[in-house]
Order: sequence, then structure tokens, then C-alpha cells
Amino acid sequence: MDEAVVRERRHLMSLCFRMLGTIAEAEDAVQETYSRWYRMSALERDVIEIPQAWLTRVAGRICLDVLQSARSRRERYVGEWLPEPLPAATFGAARAGATDPLDRVSLDESVSTALLLVLESMTPAERVAFVLHDVFALPFDEIAEIVGRSPAATRQLATSARRRISGDRAREATRSEHDDVVRAFAIACQTGDMAALIAVLDPRVAVRSDGGGRVSAARRPVHGADAVARFLFGILTKRPGMRVSEQQTGDGLAFAMWEEGRIVGVVNLGVLHGVVSEVWIMLNPDKLTMWSELSDPFFGASPTS
Repeated sequence: MDEAVVRERRHLMSLCFRMLGTIAEAEDAVQETYSRWYRMSALERDVIEIPQAWLTRVAGRICLDVLQSARSRRERYVGEWLPEPLPAATFGAARAGATDPLDRVSLDESVSTALLLVLESMTPAERVAFVLHDVFALPFDEIAEIVGRSPAATRQLATSARRRISGDRAREATRSEHDDVVRAFAIACQTGDMAALIAVLDPRVAVRSDGGGRVSAARRPVHGADAVARFLFGILTKRPGMRVSEQQTGDGLAFAMWEEGRIVGVVNLGVLHGVVSEVWIMLNPDKLTMWSELSDPFFGASPTS
């Protein structure tokens, strides 16, 4: 049975990341789940007929506790808090080794920055109910035990969460539309064409940068097409040795920022009605852990080549 329990780690990481939005917090939650399993006696573990169900329920409770304390921790966070972006290579690796069809179907649909931010806006109970039911198909009576509500109230939590996500997704661009806009954005940045960049930005566009107090980043969002364009060109001017490569993420086409052979940032874009509505810049090295294994596409090239 222990071997079967260990094989659930990928499933639990997938669940906890959707709940918490960072790999580090997800790993801590999974570790605590396993600690509770192994703190039981062998006899207690043998009584559990479906270990995966037990592990999922316990992980859900742990994530709920973390989410309930997250608001105060977010208030102490230095600057803007963003969920951790994941490279598309992560999705492929997970699908290749996944045994649960739900993991294969839902990975690249529910780990995007856009959707994780919608989940972040929910109450902890709504988020747990939605993820456990809509993504991992846990019955409402089991989720009710986790969130401390009746099954009917738990169903309503999931319905409320689903309504928020449906409203957001109804406005989303298709993947091809998203990537076309992102490429136009990139060309304008590369050529230094201020007018072209402003043209591809929503007048109400916002930039949010997450440095987590570890590296320099804007502490507050920057709003408006003109201000955002100047902010972005300012970054490029201040870091002339930085290289930018295209990368696929859960949001679609995005950009990895490279300096001296290492990833120093990831830029994701939200696209709405044919223009960029959100710019998310992840600079916090603690949230770039999944990018460290990517090879430098500029290896051996000079900054001016």
C-alpha cells in the first residue's frame, strides 16, 4: 500500500498547487499530508480502504487552513502577490506520467495566472469546494466534511465559484487570438515603438510585478496604457543585457527574461477584446523554481547579436 500512497504525490501536488498558487506552499501541504499518513499506526492505515481518497481529503483540509491564514500573510507580503507561473513543459511532464484522466484534461486549463487570480479572489471555502469538485470530482458530501458545511451549502459554494470563473472565461480570448496580440506586443517592445505598444494596450491596462521583497519590483500596480508603456520601456532601458525568449505557459505565449544564463523573470499577459488588459511580471526567485531547468536559448550569443 505504501507504494500506491507514494504514487499519489503528483496528484496531491496538482491539487495543492491549484489551491495555494505556489509550488513551495503546495510542497509543504503535500509533505504535511504524508506526515499525517505516516503518523498513523500500520493498523490504522490498513483500515483505510481508498488511500487516495483519504490523502485528498486531508490535503484539502490542510489547504483550507493555509488559505484561511493567507489573507494576513498576503497583507505582510512585500509588494504585489501573484501566483507562480509554470512553463508548459511542466504540463507535458505531468500528463506523460499521470494516471488520472482528470489531471491530463485539466492541467493546462487550471494553472494559468489568469485563472489562479480568479481563484485567489474567492473565499477559502469556495476555492476548496470548486477545486475538489470541479477539477478533482470529489463528491459534495465529502467536501462538506472538509469545509465544515452541509452538502447543500457546499454545493452552493461551488456554484458561486463556478459563476465567477464562467464570467471571467466568457471574456477570454482564444489561444490563437491571445498569442497574436502577445506577438504584436513583443514587436512593439523590441522596436521601441511607443505608439505601436500603446495601440496594443487596453486604455485601462495594469502591470503587476511580484518581487516578494527578494528583488527590486514595483510595489504597486501601474495603470493606463501610456504609463504602462513607459514603465515597460524603462525596464528594457535599465537592463540592456537582458534577453527575452518566447515560452508557452498556462496563459498561452509568454516571455522568459534571461540575464547571465539564468531566468530572472517571467512575463504573462492577459488579453481581452484584442488588446492587452493585464501584464503580470514575476521576478521573485522563489516563484521561478520550475523554470531553472530550462536551457539558456542565448548560450554563446553576445548581447548585441
